[in-house]
Amino acid sequence: MSNMNPHIILDAKGLACPMPIVKTKKAMNELKAGEVLEVQATDKGSKADIKAWAESTGHQYLGTLEDGDVLKHFLRKSPNDEVVEKKYPHVINHDELKKKIESNENIVLLDVREAAEYAFNHIPGAISIPMGELDERANELRKEQEIFVVCRTGNRSDLAAQKLQEKGFDKVFNVIPGMSEWNGNTEGIG
Repeated sequence: MSNMNPHIILDAKGLACPMPIVKTKKAMNELKAGEVLEVQATDKGSKADIKAWAESTGHQYLGTLEDGDVLKHFLRKSPNDEVVEKKYPHVINHDELKKKIESNENIVLLDVREAAEYAFNHIPGAISIPMGELDERANELRKEQEIFVVCRTGNRSDLAAQKLQEKGFDKVFNVIPGMSEWNGNTEGIG
């Protein structure tokens, strides 16, 4: 992959989720079918995010190279002109989630942000499985429980909810908008 000749190089260094995906979407619109985009990012979560986004839209995720602190993601634009990004249909807002938490229902609150984000600030009782570890760790979750997936903005959790649904979890809800606007109880080291 070191001989990749991308048609566009996108600088998303220093940006946090959801901005690398937002910029990637715009850059992909400028490419012709079959052309390659290189996305340079420093957000460690971008590896799982960009791969999951590519899979949800039909674009081809070619891989990621690490160059020091920079992750270089390579994507090939789908030959299909009608690429439609799938959005996870089952969502819950903060007020509805707070009611479920307060009623002590038997729910699972799954935080898919990076471990450091979780450590500094998370909803009490939430379990941490970063998006990049979800494939390997999904077996830690029980399919019969309601699972409420949270990230910073609702984008990464959307992709995680889709991934869980593909693995046979049918009681999954994406928490919108995410921790960036959460005004309920939190805990953490920060």
